[in-house]
Amino acid sequence: MDEPDRKSSTRDTFESLVVTVILAVFGTTFVLQAFKIPTGSMEDTLLIGDHLVVNKFMFAPPGGKHGHLLPYREPRRRDVIVFKFAPTDEQSEPGEHFVKRVIGLPGDRIHVLHRQVFVNGVPQVEPYIRHDPLYAGALHPGDDFPPPDGEDLPGSTAAWVAELPSVIQNGEVVVPPGKYFVMGDNREDSWDSRFWGFVSRDVIIGRPVLTYWSFVTPREEYLHNKLSDRLSQIVDLIIHFPTKTRWRRTFTLVR
Repeated sequence: MDEPDRKSSTRDTFESLVVTVILAVFGTTFVLQAFKIPTGSMEDTLLIGDHLVVNKFMFAPPGGKHGHLLPYREPRRRDVIVFKFAPTDEQSEPGEHFVKRVIGLPGDRIHVLHRQVFVNGVPQVEPYIRHDPLYAGALHPGDDFPPPDGEDLPGSTAAWVAELPSVIQNGEVVVPPGKYFVMGDNREDSWDSRFWGFVSRDVIIGRPVLTYWSFVTPREEYLHNKLSDRLSQIVDLIIHFPTKTRWRRTFTLVR
């Protein structure tokens, strides 16, 4: 009797392991995904070193057959979104993940005047934005958008410079169907739709819902990708985990 019981127990363990792996793969593919903030473009909403849970289930795939049965919805203005994007710029790798806030929906008219964002002619109240004190006394590229008098916005991609005149009407950018205009909350330190254009609906992955861990991280760490850099980062994490963890941000909602 011992041998069959042992085989049965081994089989149950194996089956449980297989099911666990399948559920984990399903969850990370279709429901949730972990994401780390590498830059300061969304400060102070999201900080460098924040580790997020992204809800990939929220936004319905375009043309999905079951969208009316499941709790899908389209991105809304002010949503923070994660998307996989490849602006035509040598500084960004193909398929890089970005996190920004939705400012303009399809059909919206957008313009920025001295840092004030207008959507369809209405000035927006944006309590989440951060303005760098260094630029308090002077305008920064992107503080007026579209650029006045047909000027090129410094830092813009060549493709966006070529496309921009075709989407401007009466001094405002009109968001095309199936596209979104996004900006970072840290307005003077955000490379966003002002510089590379619209985000297509089909590259939006999901919405960050929770910061499950936050660790004080150097601003330039994401540029250090060598093996020696990674090992140094792991050592720093082990040594300074208690002191560099931002405990107050643990399990906080993203708004």
